[in-house]
Amino acid sequence: MVRLRLRRKGRIHHPVYDIVAVDGRKKRDGAFLERLGYYDPHHQPSSIKIDTDRAIYWLNNGAQPSDLVRELMSYEGVLLRRALQFKGKSEEEIVAEVEKHKEVAKERYFRRKELRKQKVVAKEKAKEEAEEAKQEAEVKAAEAPVESAE
Repeated sequence: MVRLRLRRKGRIHHPVYDIVAVDGRKKRDGAFLERLGYYDPHHQPSSIKIDTDRAIYWLNNGAQPSDLVRELMSYEGVLLRRALQFKGKSEEEIVAEVEKHKEVAKERYFRRKELRKQKVVAKEKAKEEAEEAKQEAEVKAAEAPVESAE
């Protein structure tokens, strides 16, 4: 069975991936049938380039994408383009829908990135407040009169 999956390239601790069509029995970095694009996770947002026509060709011929490749193709609008082609939409409608989808995906990426930053800040603030409360409790405990049991 043909799979669409990632092929690792790049240097140590800085991988770059090719998106390839490969026989499912081959090794990760082994021989492949066709290179469909690339994925560089080190840019913000990640740099993704996929040849949509060839990806749709392989999907129509029964190729199964890996989980990450399916996510990348969804993000780039390849799966949306394929679905709209099956519905018989015109090329202009497909292009408009895919551009709209890409804008929504990019906005979602930056919105979630901002939410992650806010979550980290809130967590640090809660930690500082907990430390202050602990110190205040220790001070009050030290100031309280000590009753000795006689």
